[in-house]
Amino acid sequence: MIRQFELVEMVRAYNADTDEDLLNRAYVFGITAHGEQKRANGEPYFNHPIEVAAILTELRLDDATIVTALLHDTIEDTKVTFADIEKNFGAEIAQLVEGVTKISKLELELVSRERAQAANFLKLLMAIARDPRVLLVKMADRLHNMRTIAHLKEEKRARIARETVEIFAPLSGRMGMQRVREELEDLAFAVLSPEARLSVMRRFVHLKHTHSVGATDEIAALLREKLAAEDVEARVYGREKRPYAIWRKMQEKAVTFEQLSDIVGFRVIVERESQCYDALGVIHRAFRAIPGRFKDYISGPKANGYRSLHTSVIGPNGARIEVQIRTQQMHEVAETGVAAHWSYK
Repeated sequence: MIRQFELVEMVRAYNADTDEDLLNRAYVFGITAHGEQKRANGEPYFNHPIEVAAILTELRLDDATIVTALLHDTIEDTKVTFADIEKNFGAEIAQLVEGVTKISKLELELVSRERAQAANFLKLLMAIARDPRVLLVKMADRLHNMRTIAHLKEEKRARIARETVEIFAPLSGRMGMQRVREELEDLAFAVLSPEARLSVMRRFVHLKHTHSVGATDEIAALLREKLAAEDVEARVYGREKRPYAIWRKMQEKAVTFEQLSDIVGFRVIVERESQCYDALGVIHRAFRAIPGRFKDYISGPKANGYRSLHTSVIGPNGARIEVQIRTQQMHEVAETGVAAHWSYK
């Protein structure tokens, strides 16, 4: 279990002005409220709210959101009331905790509904969460539950995994939280289709022995070299797609694993927006661009705020290379979406 002072230090690492007394009081209040409650794996229940809070520190969220994470199950699972939280922590935090509680109650209604109701549930969920921090806490809550799902009974695991892939993964996508969405999808995939996921992973390991995937580091180094030669400072790295993302693309395009050309993508991170276009020019001069594969999400961002340049080129040995070019701020928004906007705010 993450200890009290450790959680405070995790927040202080990105927020020097954090209210340590507030965080400490919430920690003590939460651990007292949950008392001797246990999770399915036998751990003290309060370990879950702490881990949810820790996930949110990775997103650099404000004190009120971290406190809400520590208290998010108190109204639903303990004798604590809305009035108790309002008295001890103020109206803002009480309303955030109540918002998370309302979403949890709606989840119970979803259990008896058909899949066709999933889209309606998603709209309802977004409508009741007037403050985006409520959804951020819920996303972190679901993420930790999925990370620790192995101790539940098979039927319950399957139900939670289906909810995750049908409701919470798409919701995190709408919120621009790509990193969270990908992990949720892959964790659900491991529960719902373990054999398919294992098959994808085995094929990927085999494909690493070919030039298209095995040369990831060499291609990243080549891209850095081409950019540096034209005085474009950038960080470049290759990124492997998660098994679920690979499997979904195979289903959507009706192709075999070996026919996929974008199992590994490359990120080019620059300092300024103008350098995104400079980097694009360098890459297109160094390698032959693939027609129809360029998208400018900087001048025309996606609805969730995502901004980046996308292009595909023919690289060494005829390998197709997918490249995304963005600034550091664009990258943070692409990975964490609403959380990044809140952090910058």
